[in-house]
Amino acid sequence: MAELPITAKTPAEQARAVARACRTASLATTMTGNAGHQPYASLVLVAFDHDAAPLLLISRLADHTKNILGSDRVALLCDGTAGLAEPLTGPRVSLLGLAEKTESPRHRARYLARHPSAEMYAGFGDFAFYRIHVERAHIVAGFGKIHWLDDYLYAGETAALAEAEADILQHMNTDHTDAVQLYATRLLGRSGDGWSLCGIDTEGTDLLRDGEIARLNFGRTIASAEEARAELVRLVKLARQQ
Repeated sequence: MAELPITAKTPAEQARAVARACRTASLATTMTGNAGHQPYASLVLVAFDHDAAPLLLISRLADHTKNILGSDRVALLCDGTAGLAEPLTGPRVSLLGLAEKTESPRHRARYLARHPSAEMYAGFGDFAFYRIHVERAHIVAGFGKIHWLDDYLYAGETAALAEAEADILQHMNTDHTDAVQLYATRLLGRSGDGWSLCGIDTEGTDLLRDGEIARLNFGRTIASAEEARAELVRLVKLARQQ
């Protein structure tokens, strides 16, 4: 189940925390051609932009991509209920919006850092990256905690941190592997060695090990490399106290 950050007080913050923790999602599109406007659901690997907009890498040979080319309006279900005995008591978020093809190097880098195995087909001619511009979101955060949102996307400053992201990740994964391991084992309760950081944004950082994603949410939002360093130092100190 997704861990919520200390400051996740609003439904929008909770929704982003649940979504960012997901490695896969269910994509809903509208069938084209002879199928005629029927809904179609498929499983996709998902990453997230700095504002929490979903990023996809899909082939135009797949039915869901053909559907998007016919109608770009989609929905994405991010499920945070894994491991619960009663899944319907856990958090999940539906994101509704428009799927837009993107050739942004940053979107490509964020996606492939989260899903390294996708590198082998990301360059194929039939594959393309898409960013979903979320217009509305629906979060079920537990019994009676159900909200429709028009403010799902993070609206604060992201540009400076996005520019510094690659350097932060390289520094942490090269010089501070012990700290990253402590994040995974002490703060998130994950097992095994070899964890690395695969993304950092204003609200948290993503850890990766053998295809497993772990989300470590920050206690506050950050907007720069300096603030990221301070928060990462605080978290490793916290981990050592566990």
